Amino acid sequence: QGPLVESGGGSVQAGGSLRLACTVSGIGVGRCMAWFRQAPGRWREAVTFISPDGGAGYIDNVKGRFTVSKDNSMNTLYLQMNSLKPEDTGMYYCAARPRGDACTLSGPFAYWGQGTQVTVSS
Repeated sequence: QGPLVESGGGSVQAGGSLRLACTVSGIGVGRCMAWFRQAPGRWREAVTFISPDGGAGYIDNVKGRFTVSKDNSMNTLYLQMNSLKPEDTGMYYCAARPRGDACTLSGPFAYWGQGTQVTVSS
């Protein structure tokens, strides 16, 4: 296992909720972090990011349903997912940029978790 370990995935019906967690070990959370996902047959895509000061951004198709947050004292990143849809199905990955790097989604991510599977059925 690397410094990022995801948990909280599972199988739910459409309209349900899940909360993903990413435990950060050894590298700290004072850096730009993000959640990515990859659905079967699709490219990996960024879902949301959160900056060291707590600012966050989302892709349009999850805005209003997903919320990213960070618990600095627990060194844990979260993704609360509500009103889940079948199109949200995929492997979800936690990622982190090098400390001090700008919080953008186009730059390199130095750390990746192993992923946690989210399956949403109709």
